[in-house]
Amino acid sequence: MVRVNIQRTKYKQITSCFQFDASYPKSRALIELKSRHVSDRLLQGLTKLAEGEAEKVLGKPQVLPVLRFVQTFLDDNPLCCCSEEIANVRKKLKPQTDSIKLRQKNSSVLVKVGDANYYIKYNLTIPQDYPDTCIRIEERACNYPPVFRRWFRAQSEEIARRCVQPPAKLNPQKDPPFVLAPSLEPVVNFLLDEAHRYVKMVCKVCGERAFPDDPQEVEMEESGARHVERVYCGHIYHNACLDRYIKSPPFQSLKSCHSCGLRIYHEKW
Repeated sequence: MVRVNIQRTKYKQITSCFQFDASYPKSRALIELKSRHVSDRLLQGLTKLAEGEAEKVLGKPQVLPVLRFVQTFLDDNPLCCCSEEIANVRKKLKPQTDSIKLRQKNSSVLVKVGDANYYIKYNLTIPQDYPDTCIRIEERACNYPPVFRRWFRAQSEEIARRCVQPPAKLNPQKDPPFVLAPSLEPVVNFLLDEAHRYVKMVCKVCGERAFPDDPQEVEMEESGARHVERVYCGHIYHNACLDRYIKSPPFQSLKSCHSCGLRIYHEKW
């Protein structure tokens, strides 16, 4: 047996194993690809391609051509370290409104998610030492109101940060030890959940859809009456409706969300 390890980073590593019968090189070598971090599904597909490379040179030494093929694959496919996350995310996309595009040359993933006529488009860059370092998040386009744009961006960055940084106050006696986690899939899952959540919600004060059908009609002025506010619990109101509800008697009782009953402390949160 011949075993060769090709490694670009700790997580971009493939070990190629070759076994030979008595008729080699007239017959193809038995090839097995292994990796601690590259997904089994990707390795299975890559093994079939490697076997095809060996078939091309029957009658000649096959090890070096196959190793060059594996090496080129690692160099040209930096997203191989998150292939399983990408496969999981693809299963959750709604084909009418969601898409994901891989940009291997830039080691990035372009994600577009939305509902009806509203959408978010983010570019997620996978760093060289991923998943030890979290993804970098860049908003490319978004036609949701400003409150939601800030929420999507800030929470995405916070989710990514928590994957690689332990809590500031970690109690070693009560809390389990911190474990690094990949950040791509949690961030995309959050964007998918949030983008599909709000558009059809109604304002519980006036009973009307909070979001207009046409994004061009969205109230962008945050003090405007029809501006859509997202309160702390995650439900939404028109700005004027929420303001009127908060400032209407009785003042002795606490104001709570009409949907979930959680307390609303302020007309902005």
